[in-house]
Amino acid sequence: MRVEVKNGFIDLKQALKDQGVEIRQLIEEVAQDIKFEQHRTILIRAYGLFIQAMNRFRSAMQFQDINRRNAEIDGVRGMLFEVLADYTNPHLLSETCAAGQLRRLECSWAIEQAIIATYQVQNEVSAVSERLSQLQDKIRDNALSVINRCESHDELDFLFPEISRIQKHDLVLLDSWHNHVSWIQSLPSSDLKDLSGFGLNTSEIIVSSEVNQTTLVDSVPSEQLIYEELAEKSHFYSLRDQLLFMFKPELRQEYEFYISQQAKISGYRTLVTSNLKQASDLTVANLYSYFNIRDESKDVEEEVTSN
Repeated sequence: MRVEVKNGFIDLKQALKDQGVEIRQLIEEVAQDIKFEQHRTILIRAYGLFIQAMNRFRSAMQFQDINRRNAEIDGVRGMLFEVLADYTNPHLLSETCAAGQLRRLECSWAIEQAIIATYQVQNEVSAVSERLSQLQDKIRDNALSVINRCESHDELDFLFPEISRIQKHDLVLLDSWHNHVSWIQSLPSSDLKDLSGFGLNTSEIIVSSEVNQTTLVDSVPSEQLIYEELAEKSHFYSLRDQLLFMFKPELRQEYEFYISQQAKISGYRTLVTSNLKQASDLTVANLYSYFNIRDESKDVEEEVTSN
Protein backbone atom coordinates (compact mmCIF):
# COMPACT_ATOMS: atom_id res chain seq x y z
CA MET A 1 0.00 0.00 0.00
CA ARG A 2 1.55 3.32 -1.10
CA VAL A 3 0.65 5.85 1.59
CA GLU A 4 1.68 9.49 1.71
CA VAL A 5 2.33 11.04 5.14
CA LYS A 6 1.48 14.72 5.49
CA ASN A 7 2.25 16.75 8.62
CA GLY A 8 2.79 13.54 10.54
CA PHE A 9 -0.64 12.06 9.62
CA ILE A 10 -1.89 9.49 7.16
CA ASP A 11 -5.11 10.20 5.23
CA LEU A 12 -6.92 6.90 5.81
CA LYS A 13 -9.75 7.80 3.42
CA GLN A 14 -7.23 8.23 0.61
CA ALA A 15 -5.37 5.07 1.59
CA LEU A 16 -8.58 3.02 1.58
CA LYS A 17 -10.22 4.68 -1.41
CA ASP A 18 -10.53 1.34 -3.17
CA GLN A 19 -12.37 -0.24 -0.23
CA GLY A 20 -16.13 -0.34 0.24
CA VAL A 21 -18.30 2.71 0.89
CA GLU A 22 -19.22 1.35 4.34
CA ILE A 23 -15.59 1.33 5.50
CA ARG A 24 -14.95 4.85 4.28
CA GLN A 25 -18.16 6.05 5.88
CA LEU A 26 -17.15 4.43 9.17
CA ILE A 27 -13.79 6.23 9.05
CA GLU A 28 -15.58 9.52 8.48
CA GLU A 29 -17.89 8.91 11.45
CA VAL A 30 -14.97 8.02 13.72
CA ALA A 31 -13.16 11.19 12.64
CA GLN A 32 -16.24 13.28 13.44
CA ASP A 33 -16.57 11.61 16.86
CA ILE A 34 -12.92 12.35 17.67
CA LYS A 35 -13.34 15.95 16.53
CA PHE A 36 -16.47 16.36 18.67
CA GLU A 37 -14.70 14.94 21.71
CA GLN A 38 -11.79 17.33 21.20
CA HIS A 39 -14.18 20.28 21.09
CA ARG A 40 -16.04 19.00 24.12
CA THR A 41 -12.87 18.58 26.20
CA ILE A 42 -11.64 22.09 25.42
CA LEU A 43 -15.00 23.74 26.13
CA ILE A 44 -15.58 21.80 29.37
CA ARG A 45 -12.24 23.05 30.65
CA ALA A 46 -12.94 26.62 29.43
CA TYR A 47 -16.38 26.75 31.02
CA GLY A 48 -15.01 25.44 34.31
CA LEU A 49 -12.35 28.14 34.26
CA PHE A 50 -15.02 30.75 33.51
CA ILE A 51 -17.06 29.72 36.58
CA GLN A 52 -13.92 29.87 38.73
CA ALA A 53 -13.15 33.35 37.40
CA MET A 54 -16.66 34.64 38.13
CA ASN A 55 -16.58 33.22 41.68
CA ARG A 56 -13.18 34.80 42.20
CA PHE A 57 -14.51 38.10 40.82
CA ARG A 58 -17.44 38.01 43.24
CA SER A 59 -15.08 37.41 46.18
CA ALA A 60 -12.69 40.15 45.03
CA MET A 61 -15.51 42.69 45.16
CA GLN A 62 -15.75 42.09 48.92
CA PHE A 63 -12.16 43.16 49.60
CA GLN A 64 -11.84 46.42 51.52
CA ASP A 65 -8.21 47.01 50.59
CA ILE A 66 -8.27 48.66 47.15
CA ASN A 67 -4.80 47.41 46.16
CA ARG A 68 -5.61 43.80 47.05
CA ARG A 69 -8.93 44.05 45.28
CA ASN A 70 -7.38 45.42 42.07
CA ALA A 71 -4.68 42.74 42.11
CA GLU A 72 -7.30 40.03 42.47
CA ILE A 73 -9.43 41.52 39.67
CA ASP A 74 -6.34 41.61 37.43
CA GLY A 75 -5.98 37.90 38.06
CA VAL A 76 -9.64 37.33 37.20
CA ARG A 77 -9.21 39.21 33.94
CA GLY A 78 -6.25 37.02 33.01
CA MET A 79 -8.40 33.92 33.54
CA LEU A 80 -11.21 35.38 31.42
CA PHE A 81 -8.84 36.16 28.55
CA GLU A 82 -7.67 32.53 28.66
CA VAL A 83 -11.28 31.34 28.48
CA LEU A 84 -12.00 33.73 25.62
CA ALA A 85 -9.10 32.32 23.60
CA ASP A 86 -10.65 28.83 23.76
CA TYR A 87 -14.13 30.00 22.77
CA THR A 88 -12.85 32.07 19.83
CA ASN A 89 -10.25 29.58 18.61
CA PRO A 90 -10.55 30.00 14.81
CA HIS A 91 -9.66 26.35 14.15
CA LEU A 92 -12.48 25.10 16.38
CA LEU A 93 -14.96 27.60 14.96
CA SER A 94 -14.14 26.60 11.38
CA GLU A 95 -15.12 23.01 12.19
CA THR A 96 -18.52 24.04 13.59
CA CYS A 97 -21.80 24.50 11.71
CA ALA A 98 -23.50 27.93 11.53
CA ALA A 99 -25.85 27.25 14.46
CA GLY A 100 -23.02 25.89 16.58
CA GLN A 101 -20.86 28.88 15.70
CA LEU A 102 -23.57 31.28 16.86
CA ARG A 103 -23.90 29.58 20.25
CA ARG A 104 -20.10 29.50 20.66
CA LEU A 105 -19.80 33.17 19.70
CA GLU A 106 -22.63 34.18 22.04
CA CYS A 107 -20.59 32.65 24.87
CA SER A 108 -17.54 34.63 23.76
CA TRP A 109 -19.57 37.86 23.81
CA ALA A 110 -20.67 37.13 27.37
CA ILE A 111 -17.03 36.54 28.35
CA GLU A 112 -16.08 39.84 26.68
CA GLN A 113 -18.73 41.62 28.77
CA ALA A 114 -17.32 40.06 31.93
CA ILE A 115 -13.86 41.33 30.94
CA ILE A 116 -15.31 44.81 30.38
CA ALA A 117 -16.92 44.62 33.82
CA THR A 118 -13.50 44.02 35.40
CA TYR A 119 -12.28 47.26 33.85
CA GLN A 120 -15.39 49.12 34.94
CA VAL A 121 -15.10 48.17 38.62
CA GLN A 122 -11.56 49.53 38.49
CA ASN A 123 -12.92 52.80 37.05
CA GLU A 124 -10.92 52.36 33.84
CA VAL A 125 -13.55 54.26 31.86
CA SER A 126 -11.51 54.71 28.67
CA ALA A 127 -10.80 50.98 28.46
CA VAL A 128 -14.49 50.20 29.03
CA SER A 129 -15.55 52.58 26.26
CA GLU A 130 -13.02 51.22 23.78
CA ARG A 131 -13.82 47.57 24.44
CA LEU A 132 -17.59 48.17 24.28
CA SER A 133 -17.14 49.77 20.86
CA GLN A 134 -14.94 46.87 19.72
CA LEU A 135 -17.43 44.32 21.03
CA GLN A 136 -20.31 45.84 19.09
CA ASP A 137 -18.25 45.77 15.89
CA LYS A 138 -17.20 42.18 16.62
CA ILE A 139 -20.80 41.06 17.11
CA ARG A 140 -21.80 42.56 13.77
CA ASP A 141 -18.86 40.92 11.98
CA ASN A 142 -19.51 37.56 13.69
CA ALA A 143 -23.19 37.72 12.76
CA LEU A 144 -22.34 38.31 9.10
CA SER A 145 -19.94 35.35 9.12
CA VAL A 146 -22.57 33.06 10.63
CA ILE A 147 -25.26 34.19 8.16
CA ASN A 148 -22.97 33.64 5.17
CA ARG A 149 -22.17 30.17 6.52
CA CYS A 150 -25.87 29.23 6.68
CA GLU A 151 -26.61 26.64 3.98
CA SER A 152 -30.00 25.11 4.75
CA HIS A 153 -33.58 25.96 5.69
CA ASP A 154 -33.20 24.12 8.98
CA GLU A 155 -30.27 26.31 9.97
CA LEU A 156 -32.07 29.45 8.83
CA ASP A 157 -35.17 28.53 10.85
CA PHE A 158 -32.97 28.61 13.94
CA LEU A 159 -30.67 31.49 13.03
CA PHE A 160 -33.12 34.11 11.76
CA PRO A 161 -35.06 34.69 15.02
CA GLU A 162 -31.90 34.35 17.12
CA ILE A 163 -29.82 36.81 15.12
CA SER A 164 -32.76 39.23 14.77
CA ARG A 165 -33.00 39.38 18.55
CA ILE A 166 -29.26 40.01 18.84
CA GLN A 167 -29.61 42.97 16.49
CA LYS A 168 -32.74 44.42 18.11
CA HIS A 169 -31.94 43.77 21.78
CA ASP A 170 -28.34 42.79 22.58
CA LEU A 171 -26.69 45.45 20.45
CA VAL A 172 -29.16 48.07 21.69
CA LEU A 173 -28.30 47.26 25.32
CA LEU A 174 -24.57 47.40 24.61
CA ASP A 175 -25.05 50.73 22.86
CA SER A 176 -26.91 52.05 25.92
CA TRP A 177 -24.06 50.88 28.15
CA HIS A 178 -21.55 52.55 25.83
CA ASN A 179 -23.51 55.82 25.79
CA HIS A 180 -23.64 55.83 29.59
CA VAL A 181 -19.88 55.33 29.81
CA SER A 182 -19.33 58.10 27.24
CA TRP A 183 -21.49 60.40 29.36
CA ILE A 184 -19.41 59.55 32.45
CA GLN A 185 -16.24 60.34 30.47
CA SER A 186 -17.59 63.76 29.48
CA LEU A 187 -18.27 64.87 33.07
CA PRO A 188 -15.79 67.10 34.91
CA SER A 189 -14.19 65.66 38.05
CA SER A 190 -16.32 67.92 40.27
CA ASP A 191 -19.54 66.42 38.88
CA LEU A 192 -18.19 62.91 39.35
CA LYS A 193 -17.58 63.64 43.03
CA ASP A 194 -21.12 64.96 43.38
CA LEU A 195 -22.54 61.84 41.74
CA SER A 196 -20.49 59.66 44.09
CA GLY A 197 -22.10 61.51 46.97
CA PHE A 198 -25.51 60.48 45.66
CA GLY A 199 -24.46 56.83 45.67
CA LEU A 200 -23.64 56.52 41.96
CA ASN A 201 -20.59 54.28 41.82
CA THR A 202 -19.47 52.85 38.50
CA SER A 203 -17.69 50.03 40.34
CA GLU A 204 -20.91 48.65 41.82
CA ILE A 205 -21.73 45.85 39.44
CA ILE A 206 -23.65 42.70 40.15
CA VAL A 207 -21.36 39.81 39.25
CA SER A 208 -23.43 36.70 38.64
CA SER A 209 -23.32 33.77 36.26
CA GLU A 210 -26.73 32.49 37.37
CA VAL A 211 -29.97 32.82 35.44
CA ASN A 212 -33.06 34.06 37.26
CA GLN A 213 -35.63 31.49 36.25
CA THR A 214 -38.52 33.75 37.25
CA THR A 215 -37.63 36.13 34.41
CA LEU A 216 -38.12 33.48 31.73
CA VAL A 217 -41.35 33.96 29.82
CA ASP A 218 -43.10 30.91 28.42
CA SER A 219 -44.24 32.52 25.18
CA VAL A 220 -43.23 32.66 21.54
CA PRO A 221 -40.72 35.52 20.95
CA SER A 222 -41.88 38.24 18.56
CA GLU A 223 -38.83 37.54 16.36
CA GLN A 224 -40.05 33.98 15.80
CA LEU A 225 -43.52 35.18 14.80
CA ILE A 226 -42.04 37.76 12.41
CA TYR A 227 -39.82 35.14 10.82
CA GLU A 228 -42.71 32.72 10.32
CA GLU A 229 -44.66 35.47 8.58
CA LEU A 230 -41.71 36.37 6.35
CA ALA A 231 -41.04 32.70 5.53
CA GLU A 232 -44.51 32.44 3.98
CA LYS A 233 -43.67 35.24 1.52
CA SER A 234 -40.01 34.51 0.75
CA HIS A 235 -37.55 31.75 -0.07
CA PHE A 236 -34.21 30.73 1.42
CA TYR A 237 -31.91 33.20 -0.37
CA SER A 238 -34.29 36.12 0.07
CA LEU A 239 -34.61 35.41 3.81
CA ARG A 240 -30.85 35.13 4.19
CA ASP A 241 -30.39 38.45 2.39
CA GLN A 242 -32.93 40.12 4.69
CA LEU A 243 -30.90 38.91 7.65
CA LEU A 244 -27.72 40.31 6.07
CA PHE A 245 -29.40 43.70 5.60
CA MET A 246 -29.70 44.05 9.39
CA PHE A 247 -25.93 44.07 9.80
CA LYS A 248 -24.80 45.32 6.40
CA PRO A 249 -27.04 48.20 5.20
CA GLU A 250 -24.67 48.93 2.30
CA LEU A 251 -25.61 45.53 0.81
CA ARG A 252 -29.23 46.65 0.60
CA GLN A 253 -28.08 49.80 -1.22
CA GLU A 254 -26.25 47.61 -3.74
CA TYR A 255 -29.41 45.58 -4.25
CA GLU A 256 -31.52 48.71 -4.71
CA PHE A 257 -29.14 49.97 -7.40
CA TYR A 258 -29.18 46.59 -9.21
CA ILE A 259 -33.00 46.42 -9.10
CA SER A 260 -33.39 49.99 -10.41
CA GLN A 261 -31.01 49.25 -13.30
CA GLN A 262 -32.80 46.03 -14.26
CA ALA A 263 -36.21 47.64 -13.84
CA LYS A 264 -35.22 50.47 -16.17
CA ILE A 265 -34.18 47.95 -18.85
CA SER A 266 -37.45 46.03 -18.39
CA GLY A 267 -39.66 49.12 -18.39
CA TYR A 268 -40.78 48.97 -14.74
CA ARG A 269 -40.93 52.71 -14.17
CA THR A 270 -42.03 52.59 -10.53
CA LEU A 271 -38.99 50.66 -9.36
CA VAL A 272 -36.74 53.71 -9.07
CA THR A 273 -34.24 54.18 -6.25
CA SER A 274 -36.38 56.71 -4.37
CA ASN A 275 -39.28 54.23 -4.19
CA LEU A 276 -37.04 51.30 -3.32
CA LYS A 277 -35.67 53.18 -0.32
CA GLN A 278 -39.20 53.22 1.10
CA ALA A 279 -39.73 49.50 0.47
CA SER A 280 -39.35 46.81 3.12
CA ASP A 281 -36.34 44.49 3.30
CA LEU A 282 -38.68 41.71 2.20
CA THR A 283 -39.62 43.55 -0.99
CA VAL A 284 -36.04 44.50 -1.88
CA ALA A 285 -34.70 40.98 -1.27
CA ASN A 286 -37.50 39.36 -3.28
CA LEU A 287 -37.12 41.79 -6.19
CA TYR A 288 -33.38 41.23 -6.27
CA SER A 289 -33.91 37.46 -6.41
CA TYR A 290 -36.48 37.87 -9.20
CA PHE A 291 -34.20 39.91 -11.44
CA ASN A 292 -31.10 37.88 -10.57
CA ILE A 293 -32.76 34.56 -11.42
CA ARG A 294 -34.12 36.03 -14.64
CA ASP A 295 -30.64 37.24 -15.65
CA GLU A 296 -29.13 33.83 -14.94
CA SER A 297 -31.82 32.18 -17.08
CA LYS A 298 -31.07 34.55 -19.95
CA ASP A 299 -27.36 33.77 -19.72
CA VAL A 300 -28.09 30.04 -19.90
CA GLU A 301 -30.39 30.50 -22.90
CA GLU A 302 -27.80 32.58 -24.76
CA GLU A 303 -25.11 29.99 -24.05
CA VAL A 304 -27.31 27.18 -25.34
CA THR A 305 -28.20 29.17 -28.46
CA SER A 306 -24.59 30.01 -29.23
CA ASN A 307 -23.64 26.33 -28.96
